[in-house]
Amino acid sequence: MLPFDPATLIILIFVLLAFMGVVKGVRIVPQQEAWIVEKLGRYDRKLEPGLNILVPFYERVAYKHSLKETAYDVHEQTAITRDNVTLLLDGVLYLRVIDATAASYGVTDPIYAMIQLAQTTMRSEIGKLTMDQTFEERETLNHNIVTSINQAATTWGVQCMRYEIKNITPPASVLQAMELQVAAERKKRAQILESEGNRQAQINTAEGQKQQVVLNSEAALTDQVNRAKGEAEAILAVAGATAEGLRQVASALTSAGGVEAMNLRVAEQYVEAFRQLAQKSTTVLLPANTGDTASMVAQALTVFNQLKETGQTQVTKGGAGSPWKG
Repeated sequence: MLPFDPATLIILIFVLLAFMGVVKGVRIVPQQEAWIVEKLGRYDRKLEPGLNILVPFYERVAYKHSLKETAYDVHEQTAITRDNVTLLLDGVLYLRVIDATAASYGVTDPIYAMIQLAQTTMRSEIGKLTMDQTFEERETLNHNIVTSINQAATTWGVQCMRYEIKNITPPASVLQAMELQVAAERKKRAQILESEGNRQAQINTAEGQKQQVVLNSEAALTDQVNRAKGEAEAILAVAGATAEGLRQVASALTSAGGVEAMNLRVAEQYVEAFRQLAQKSTTVLLPANTGDTASMVAQALTVFNQLKETGQTQVTKGGAGSPWKG
């Protein structure tokens, strides 16, 4: 005896088929994905994000592609530069599926194919550059690799968005030579900067000495001018004082008793001059009548009277403008 009657068994079979139909026929496609449906092994359509219904056992999802940009590591590889230097390079490849149908049927494994194409393209581009240019023109190198990959992969439905070289490793001997070159370049720049500093210091010192000489000459000129002005003013002052003294003497002589006072003053100065002779010099010339003071005074007064008479004669000839006019 069967545990179920035939009617119940038929119902269970229909329920099972319905469940399998739901499982096999209902598909929910996530956002930013594309599913390729084949009907009896032949391409039929591409499912859009959301709920989709398939015919079980007649239609199936053959390929699933993510439409997001994805990064893939490009493993380290060797490349020879134009100047025959072997470099080790690795990078990162950024890919995005833009045509799910072409990515499904254009190439067996599009991601693997793009990575291999990136490696071969990178070796080709490195061979066009020298070692120094690979370090200096890394951005240009990345752009050239992306352009070459996209031109070769137009029928694969995959686009290379970016390519970035991560590491460039030269051989140990080349790396040591580069370090020595960098050290020599830095030493050269240091020597150049030091020489320029010394040159500028010498220029500054020379300029300072030049300015010092100019300033000293200007100061000496100013000092000489000021001294000359001072001496000229002193001479004028002395001349003015002398002229004023002479005018006062002339005025005193014309007054009452002026001549007698002048005679007494001349006699005193004459005697005083003889008194100072022995104090200022070891050789002294004296007149014969040194002990006769009255005779010496009379002689001095005689000289004074002769000068006075000469002065009066000049006054008479000169007229009223003479200083000796009484």
